[in-house]
Amino acid sequence: MSFKNTLLNGTEGIFKPDGLTPMQKLTLRFVVMGVLFYGLTAIEGMMMRMLQVDVHTIPGIDAAHYFAIMTAHPLVGIIGSSYSIVFGAFLFLVPFLIKKPLFSIKMGNWTFLLVTFGTLTFWGSAFITHYAPLYTLYWPLPADFSQFSPVGGAFFILGIALVMVGTILFVINIFKTITYVPEGEKREVSGRSMLASATGFSWAESIFRKKSKRREHLVSLPVAAIARGTVDTLLNAGIITFTGVLILVYMVAEIFGTSLKDTAIDALLYKNWFWWGLDLIADGLVLIFVAGTWYLLATLITGKKLYMANIARLALWVELVVSWTVWSHHLMSDQAQPGILKLVSGEFVTAFELITQGLAFFITIITLWSARPLKMTNPLKFLLGGLLGFGLAVPAGIIQADLGLNRILHNTQWIIGPHVHVAILVGLTMTLYSAIYFLLPILTNGAKLYSQKLANIHFWLHIVGGIGMGAFMGMAGMKGMLRRTLYYEGEYNTFMILAALAGALLLIAFFIFLFNIVMTVGIKGLLGIFMPAKNKTKDLLSAQ
Repeated sequence: MSFKNTLLNGTEGIFKPDGLTPMQKLTLRFVVMGVLFYGLTAIEGMMMRMLQVDVHTIPGIDAAHYFAIMTAHPLVGIIGSSYSIVFGAFLFLVPFLIKKPLFSIKMGNWTFLLVTFGTLTFWGSAFITHYAPLYTLYWPLPADFSQFSPVGGAFFILGIALVMVGTILFVINIFKTITYVPEGEKREVSGRSMLASATGFSWAESIFRKKSKRREHLVSLPVAAIARGTVDTLLNAGIITFTGVLILVYMVAEIFGTSLKDTAIDALLYKNWFWWGLDLIADGLVLIFVAGTWYLLATLITGKKLYMANIARLALWVELVVSWTVWSHHLMSDQAQPGILKLVSGEFVTAFELITQGLAFFITIITLWSARPLKMTNPLKFLLGGLLGFGLAVPAGIIQADLGLNRILHNTQWIIGPHVHVAILVGLTMTLYSAIYFLLPILTNGAKLYSQKLANIHFWLHIVGGIGMGAFMGMAGMKGMLRRTLYYEGEYNTFMILAALAGALLLIAFFIFLFNIVMTVGIKGLLGIFMPAKNKTKDLLSAQ
């Protein structure tokens, strides 16, 4: 088959979007948009890398645009990319694993549309109006109209609100899928019991009942992980929505000629509230969802039961509780923050994340080890990369959660390099790549990957680029380079040039992956994913 025909029709003509079920198409839409948003994030990240080497590198991009990019960049990466891929994968996997249809395909499509257009809205607001209160939105910065346009701010918050509405629909869909009974089937277990088992709040029953009367777990471990992460997703959506409404009130009042700038908002209370909600993503949702994905991939790759499955289930519940109580490690250098919160929440409770994530790491590795020899497939390779990423990033985060070291490392490139970027780019992203490579033949009815050599190059460029960039940013941070700061004299150019070169590897890796996927499904196949499904069957097993 010629290159042109391959590009148009997909490898060997295997992928035919007309034969896909609505569930398959829904999931593929999420994944495609998530991958494209990741590409946007990578391009903007590379732009910032270049500007940190020389602020005059990119014509037409000034400091205002730089900080607007910095505001949108992490949000597009987490909300636009990671949310899209995770939501799509889990809307497919939950019904697939519990062997019944998704509660509502229509609701799933609305989630896709709201997350996609919400992300484009807040990104466009930052790009066009340079609305740039940084992703933390610290009060009173979001409502400082001496620096930012209230119209730009209103559209930025509107975009966030659309994503949060889509997120709430995702939560409803997941929980309803777990609890509802398909038409024509008989209910054997109450929806309340299913939900309690999935979220882990049936633990008391398991502890206090006699062993002979204890119930078996009603849902599998991966479904339990998804459900527990979804609890944090719901709480986060509530907090961020409330915060957005608060900011939007100030924006709308300013647009209509009324200033509320003298209205008292306690900045410290706001920061605690905001970080409690935001940390549910960083230290709750991500770690819980990632651990569950590791467990699922390990069992699917090896064909074996998960090692220490009951301990893994308990650790997921502990991680859920811990995720509600660790936010104060973001405020350890804030002088007004109460010392007891810095000590208990910031240091002691945060240390539990090293234990819970360490258990997930250990259980996954032992499950894989017990099944050796294993063929080094793409899902296995990228899973190991994801494990390595969190193996590096979680200890880096625990180092920061020390009152003494936090004074040195806080607000430096160390925070955003070895911890955040290694966790997201290597830990989370490589785990998601593993899931994508595993699900690709399932979602495309057996389409063969265009090039294994390109997949291998993608792996090595991504892992070297991600770890390298994080390491060089960390070295600059230990020398005193601040985050959220532009340097005009090239004080840290050696580290920033090396970080930019590593970032270039990440960008090249992304385009290689994108090319490989497009060549696998073909342009017609890619466009066909966004067309209505002709195959209306609800049989999930037909997706295999």
